[in-house]
Amino acid sequence: MKNTIVCFGPGPMFKGGIANYNTSLAKAFDKIADTEVHIVSWTQQYPAIIPRDFIDRKSKVDQLEGTNIKVHYITNYNNPASWKATVKLITSLNPTKVIFQWAIAIQGLPMGYMAKKLKKYKEIEILFDLHFVIQKEGSALDNKLTKIGIKHADSYIVHAFKTADELKEIFPEKKFEVIERGNKISGNGIKVLKLYHPVYDMFKADPNFDIAKAKEEMGLKKYVFLYFGFIRKYKGLHNVIAAFANLAKVRDDVSLLIVGESFWNTLDDKKLSTKIKNATFGVAKKIFLKNQDNEKDYNPLALIDTLKIKDLVYVDNAFVPNESVPKYFQVSDNIMLFYLTATPSGVESIGYNFNMPMLATNVGHFPETVQEGFNGYMAKDNDIKSMANAMNKAIEVPINRINVAATSKDMSWANYANEILR
Repeated sequence: MKNTIVCFGPGPMFKGGIANYNTSLAKAFDKIADTEVHIVSWTQQYPAIIPRDFIDRKSKVDQLEGTNIKVHYITNYNNPASWKATVKLITSLNPTKVIFQWAIAIQGLPMGYMAKKLKKYKEIEILFDLHFVIQKEGSALDNKLTKIGIKHADSYIVHAFKTADELKEIFPEKKFEVIERGNKISGNGIKVLKLYHPVYDMFKADPNFDIAKAKEEMGLKKYVFLYFGFIRKYKGLHNVIAAFANLAKVRDDVSLLIVGESFWNTLDDKKLSTKIKNATFGVAKKIFLKNQDNEKDYNPLALIDTLKIKDLVYVDNAFVPNESVPKYFQVSDNIMLFYLTATPSGVESIGYNFNMPMLATNVGHFPETVQEGFNGYMAKDNDIKSMANAMNKAIEVPINRINVAATSKDMSWANYANEILR
C-alpha cells in the first residue's frame, strides 16, 4: 500500500534551519519504498511588515536533485485565501500523514486554520513536529498563538523531554502518551513521539580540504572555537565573545570564528520600503510584545573592538550558502552553544555531522544531549568565568571525537522517518 506524505513547512528556496530540516525529512521519506512525498511550502512565512529577507539567494546546489519529491509553493501568511487553497491542495493529494513544522508562534493563525480544516478528514493523520512549545523569547500572546496553532494535531513529535513537558503544561486538560523510539504504542492518550533532532546529511566534509592552508588564510591559531548560524540574542554570542576574551588573557594559541548573518540586518536600511517596515514592525512589537527586547539593537560584534580581541577573531557576518558550510566546521575544534534558552538546535545537529565536541550552557535540553566530559562540556548559564573554564578544559582535556560519533550514531533521518511511519 502506497503512503503519501505531506511535509508542510518552508521549501528549499528559503534560508535557515527549518527549511533545511523540512527538506531533509522529505528526502528521508522519499527513500522509503512505496512512499510518495510532497513538500507544501509557504510563499511568505511571516507578516509582510517584518523587515527581513528570508529567501536563500546564495546556495547553488539543488537539494532535491535525484529525488521524486514534488514542491508546491502556495501558502502566503498574508493571504487567508491561500490558506484555504493550501487545504484544498493537500486534500487533493490524498495523504496518509501531514507533518507540520512548528517553529515560531506567529504562524499560529494560518497553521491552526489549516490543521482544523484537515482534521475533518479522518483518513489523514495530522502531526506537528515541535521545535518548541514555550517560545524562547516568548510572551503571553506567543502562548495563545501556540495553542491556536497546534491544538488540532492528532499526534506530536518532540526532540526533548523538556518539550513534551511544555506540551503538557500548555494543554493541562489533555492526556498524552510520550513514546520513546522503538517503544510500544499503547494508544492511551494523544501520541507524542519523543525522538531527536536528526543529524544533517546534507553537509559533507571534503577529504581533500587543506585545513592548515585555510586556517592560515583566515589567520586562525591552533585552537579554534566556532559560533555558527543566525546571530540572535538567545544564542548568546555576546557571552561567547566575552568568555573567549577571558580565555585569550591566559592563552595565546586560540581563535574565535564567528560565521552567520545578523538576523534583523538583511535588508537595505536606505530603501523607503525597509524604513516603512522597520517603523511598522517597531510599533507592532511595542503593542504586542512589550516584554521582549528589541533585537534590532542587538550588536554583539561590537564587543570585539571593545574587548580588544579583533586580531583573534575571524568574522563572516553573512548568510552562508549550504555548499560553503563544511569548511568552517573542518577548521574548528569545538562548536559554541552558550545559549540563554534552548530547544534542540540545528547548529548542534550540524556539529554532530562533523563529530564536533560541544560547549553548551546548562539550559533547555542541553543537559539531555551534552554529556560532561564525553561529547562536550557544560558551563553555567550567564557565568562568563564558567564558560571560559569550559573552553579551556576543551583544550586541556580534549573530547574524543569518537565519543561524539557514538552519541549520534542512531540519530539518522532514516530512523526518524521510519519511526513516524510506524
